[in-house]
Amino acid sequence: MFNTSAINRKLYNNIILQALKEDRVHKDITSQTLISPKHRSIARVIIKEPAVVCGITVAKDIVHRIDPKLSFRTILQDGKRVKAGATIAIIKGKTRSLLAAERTLLNFLGFMSGIATQTQTFVQQAKGTKAKIYDTRKTTPALRLFEKYAVTCGGGMNHRFDLYDEVLIKDNHVACMNGHLALDEMVRLFHKSTKKRIIVEVDTIKQFQIVLKECPDVILLDNMTLSQMRKAVSIRNRAKLKKYPQLEASGGVHLSRVKAIAQTGVERISIGALTHQRQSIDVSLEIKDDHET
Repeated sequence: MFNTSAINRKLYNNIILQALKEDRVHKDITSQTLISPKHRSIARVIIKEPAVVCGITVAKDIVHRIDPKLSFRTILQDGKRVKAGATIAIIKGKTRSLLAAERTLLNFLGFMSGIATQTQTFVQQAKGTKAKIYDTRKTTPALRLFEKYAVTCGGGMNHRFDLYDEVLIKDNHVACMNGHLALDEMVRLFHKSTKKRIIVEVDTIKQFQIVLKECPDVILLDNMTLSQMRKAVSIRNRAKLKKYPQLEASGGVHLSRVKAIAQTGVERISIGALTHQRQSIDVSLEIKDDHET
């Protein structure tokens, strides 16, 4: 289910309303001219290719916002792997309402299922290791809530949602300090000033060793080689620390490298491609007259 915090619920509602407004769903000039307002139909939502289903809750919400009297029966839940041709939902009601909802609900189902499907492919490459697949903030503007939910449906994990969620000290923070505050001093500053999780990005083993002593929650190994990752894991495991940070591989992570990266011993692998290189899944709405009414 979507995060139900007040902020995210408001964001969710705004996006759905904007999508419906964008399509002017109550001004379908074609359907309103050709189809009687009393005409009723039954529609099947069908996945046209193998996929991980995602967006059923959103589709149902879209349907009921357009016409609360439409019947929406969920056949398959989000996160389910299906074969081509699977029916994932059945909708009954006024034909005009079904046609008004069609494109918007299919758009959401298509792109969300695409992300979930791609995420599961990456997750499967890390199977048998302790590494978890994480997303990033490299998301489509205004659609992050939906895209991060889709990642979880594919078995992935969510990195911080926004800039306030967690501390993440990156190379640009270090560059902007211009030597006035060293990397280890930054970590100590946040240990004193916040209870939020602290993540620190490093790109050399030397930086890693400096940061490790300060025990942040996560150390992000940016664009490191497999050899460097294994060395970082070994150093962390042999160190005597009050708290052992998780290690995260990040930067240029392609599907072909995931298994090897996972086998280095890191706990996390973050991959921007989960959301910014996804392909939509082909989903269709097949409508016919409802002879039961």
